[in-house]
Amino acid sequence: MRSIWNGAISFGLVSIPIKLVNATESHSISFRQIHVTDGGRVRYRKVCELDGEEVPSAEIGKGYEEADGSIIPITEEDLARLPIATAKTIEIVSFVPADEIDPLQLDAAYYLAANGATAAKPYTLLREALKRSRRVAIAKYALRGRERLGMLRVVDDVIAMHGLLWPDEIRAPEGVAPEASVSVREAELDLADALMATLGEVEMTSLHDDYREAVEAMIAAKAGGAFEPAEAVVEPAGGQVIDLMAALENSVRAARASRGADEGGEGGTEAEVTPIRRGAAAAAPKAVGGKKSTAGAAGRKTAPAAKKTTAKSTAKTTAKSASTASSASSAKSGGKKSTSAATKSAATARKSTSTATKSASTARKSTSTAAKSTSATAKKTAAAKKAAPRKRSSA
Repeated sequence: MRSIWNGAISFGLVSIPIKLVNATESHSISFRQIHVTDGGRVRYRKVCELDGEEVPSAEIGKGYEEADGSIIPITEEDLARLPIATAKTIEIVSFVPADEIDPLQLDAAYYLAANGATAAKPYTLLREALKRSRRVAIAKYALRGRERLGMLRVVDDVIAMHGLLWPDEIRAPEGVAPEASVSVREAELDLADALMATLGEVEMTSLHDDYREAVEAMIAAKAGGAFEPAEAVVEPAGGQVIDLMAALENSVRAARASRGADEGGEGGTEAEVTPIRRGAAAAAPKAVGGKKSTAGAAGRKTAPAAKKTTAKSTAKTTAKSASTASSASSAKSGGKKSTSAATKSAATARKSTSTATKSASTARKSTSTAAKSTSATAKKTAAAKKAAPRKRSSA
């Protein structure tokens, strides 16, 4: 791998010559800008503003623009003569536990390679010291025209350095968190824990860029002239009110199904999903119990019911009879047949009234008989209690 910087690690009085090598690479697909009408490539040309001519890269230098627009030229020699110790040195300033480094500070990553045979011994010494201490080294270095902060750690048998942002380059997360006050229930947290347990861990090496692969396949198809664009299924985003509990439960079930399919239904402890009721349970019907009603109570309940039934029957019969009599009297035929029909209707009404009266009288007699029976039963019970001898309690 090609080095991008040569220098040394300053470890107290120990100096370790090293080469800086990029530890990462970008696999993203880059596109060129073209003229849509004819497909011609659009290029950026570096042109001098004073003479209007294009300037080759070899004649392009650096300059600092003042507030008034004037330019102060800066050369590489000027930067190399700056009185800072990190111009060509990675200066270790402290050793700290790795969990004290905020991941927000992590920037580009590099490998530090020993530069020459004489660097092998001190390089190995620093690597083994970092391993045994289980700490990382915080260092300062200069790269590409500015001083930077770095973190040294061991990856396999190599010392790696992560560029770090300066603490003042991390913005405070003001106004980012939800402003509304939201409470999370324990049941929701339990389902979230179940989902995390079901998803489990993943081999980082198994993850890949699906988008890049799709773009590469599209480019290959278009190059072969067999590309047929398909409409992507886009789900509506936003504006949907979801049931968080249902979404969590469904996610756990889906994750369990997916994990079972991936593992062939073997191994692993699956998280259990307990359905949670989202409403008050229906109240159980109250048990109805008590002593059986006595004959007196039955009599008292039957009497009012009989009275009501008799009254209703009487009212209905009377109304029907009156209606019949009225119809007979209002008949236009004035002969003897009409008079006889009216007389018979009146007689029928009187008989119905008499029958209703007798029914009411019978109901009253039944009520009186039931009351007398209840009274007699109560008297016999009282007499039996008086006649029964009392048991004496032993001393």
